[in-house]
Parts: sequence; C-alpha cells; structure tokens
Amino acid sequence: MKEVIIAVLKELILPEIEILKKDNEDIKTRLELTNKRLDDVNLHLIDHSRRIDEINKRIDEINKRIDDTNKRIDETNNKIDAIREELTKRIDETNKRIDETNKRIDETNKRIDDTNNKIDTVKEELTKRIDETNRRIDQVVFQSNRMAQEMGKIAQEMERIKREEKITADILDRLRSLEKKVYA
Repeated sequence: MKEVIIAVLKELILPEIEILKKDNEDIKTRLELTNKRLDDVNLHLIDHSRRIDEINKRIDEINKRIDDTNKRIDETNNKIDAIREELTKRIDETNKRIDETNKRIDETNKRIDDTNNKIDTVKEELTKRIDETNRRIDQVVFQSNRMAQEMGKIAQEMERIKREEKITADILDRLRSLEKKVYA
C-alpha cells in the first residue's frame, strides 16, 4: 500500500515540481534580462550626464569669450573717448592760437594746414577704429545669435533628456515592482 501511495504521489507531485522548476528557470532568465536592461539604462544615463557636462563646459567657454569681447569693446570705447577729449583740447588750443596770431597770417595758415592734416589723420584713424568696432559688434551680434540658436538646441536636448529620464524612472519603477513580485 505504501508503494501505491508513493507512486500516486510521484504521479501528482513530480510533474508539478517540474513545472515549478521550469517557471523558476523562466523567472531567472527574465531577471537576468531585466538586470542587463538596467545596466544598459544606467550606461545611457551616465552618457547623458557626460553630455550635459560637456554642454555646460561649452556654455562656460562661450560666456568667457563674450566677457572677453565685451572687455575689449569697453577698452576700445575708452580709447575713443580719450582720443576725442584730447582732440577737443587740441582744437581749442589751435583756435586760440589762430585768434592770437591773426597778424601773422602766413604762419597761422601753415599751422592751420598742419592742424587740419593732423585732424584728418586722426579722423581717418578714428574712422578705421570705429569701422573695426562696428565690425566687432557685428561679430558679437552674430555670435550672440549663434549662441541663442545653440542655447535653443541645448534646451531641446535637455527637454529630450528629461523625457527620457522620466521614461527611465518609469521603467525602473516597473522593474522594482516586478522584482518585488518575483521575490515575494
């Protein structure tokens, strides 16, 4: 009778144990795949973090270049102001000399011609400097526009990363929930 009971138990329990073993193997395989996917997601997140750091470095470099350009523009403007003040003083002195030396017309005319030549030279220099400053300003505006475009691209990339981060967080939550169910 004992052998009959053992035979019956083997017929009933052994197939169930085999099914449980297969299910356990399935669960182990799925868990390994899930862990691999988690590793992939972590690598992906690390890559995004690195890319964000690179973008931040580029932004810092652009900001430094803008600051340097602004400093150079300020220096140029200060030089222009100093030259303007110096020229104004020289012109005033020249006018005083003309009034004082009206009797010596020949000599005064020569001095006036010399002064006018100096003024023309300085005017040419100032015109060149102003043209150069305008060119620099155009470059800064162009760079600012490019930077604004880059900032727009960066903002779009950051939004995309945020969306991916939300999706990743959702996947991680689901995986944790699945893991709890598997180990429960």
